[in-house]
Amino acid sequence: MPLVPPYIESLRPYEAGRTIESVRQQYGLSRIAKLASNENPLGASPKAIEAMQQALGALNLYPNGGLNLREVLAGEYDLKVDNVIAGSGSEGIMSNIIRAFLCDEDEVLTTDAAFIGFQVLAKSRGVKYRTVPYRDWHYDLTAMAGQINENTKIIYLANPNNPTGTIFTRHQFDEFYKHVPERVLIILDEAYFEYAKDNPRYPDSMHYRYDNVITLRTFSKIYGLAGVRIGYGFAHEELIRNLLKVKLPFEPSTPAQAAGIGALADKEFLHRSLELNARGLRYLTEGLQNLGLYVAPSQANFVMTVLPTEQDAARVFEELLSQGVVVRPLKAFGLPNCLRVSTGTDEDNRLCIEAWSKTYATNAVATDHGKSHAV
Repeated sequence: MPLVPPYIESLRPYEAGRTIESVRQQYGLSRIAKLASNENPLGASPKAIEAMQQALGALNLYPNGGLNLREVLAGEYDLKVDNVIAGSGSEGIMSNIIRAFLCDEDEVLTTDAAFIGFQVLAKSRGVKYRTVPYRDWHYDLTAMAGQINENTKIIYLANPNNPTGTIFTRHQFDEFYKHVPERVLIILDEAYFEYAKDNPRYPDSMHYRYDNVITLRTFSKIYGLAGVRIGYGFAHEELIRNLLKVKLPFEPSTPAQAAGIGALADKEFLHRSLELNARGLRYLTEGLQNLGLYVAPSQANFVMTVLPTEQDAARVFEELLSQGVVVRPLKAFGLPNCLRVSTGTDEDNRLCIEAWSKTYATNAVATDHGKSHAV
């Protein structure tokens, strides 16, 4: 018997985007626009930082498992504490879901090129992992409903979706849910919820108090706390009770919990972040479209663009990198000809479009559709 199971041996570890320092060292650049990891360009919520600083005096004591944050979230969303869980980012909770609910004969169902973090976690369990293709870069919920079988245990839906930025609507989710048996757990990953919540077509999962749906959200994006690792989930108390059995007993950390509570109180920072992102989405989308690129309609804090081939995507990525613009290649997700660009500051976004324009000015050819693509 091998020491490492085949389904672990075949996995590739999650690879984060390039760091600012590594790009600076490689190219000797002073100005880097890091637009690869969907981070908040404004930094962290000031109230979150202040709350963390106040919590530092208790670092000699073990955390309370996120209880304080759970109580705040329960009050904010009119829930019982028993309906809330906190963890090390939404991925930490995702990991606990995989551990708590999947048995050997179970199957996972999601879309092609789903969020890479979920792909790694689900495949690490060694169960059957099944997908359906996108439809115009959106979840094809109709096709997915047709793929549910007696072994389906978990369905993973990210809304807005990473890496495409697209959403499915209330009507689409309502129709889909009619086909989901009660024994199937739906993970609704709403890491980018705040960016989409004001869209009247967006199905905020808090309006769906279904017993077999668990909502995951994070402080990593809109609140700028990616480096702290703090996320949370909402679900029926029976689901939460079983998740609490398998989570690390002192997760999240004391500073992380304090940061989450502080961030929730910072409505002004939330508003500024949303305004900057809306401006960035418009600017990046229009700028890339003006170069003849297809840009998926995003409701998140990034845009995804589609190039003709994997070689084109790799070449554009390197050329942007040499100009100090870091974007995210999506080969690891399963989309080798696509690049994802996070929104940045106004200056970052301007540098990004300038770099794309320079790349295309020197490497453009006409396509059958009369558009230009870097080669």
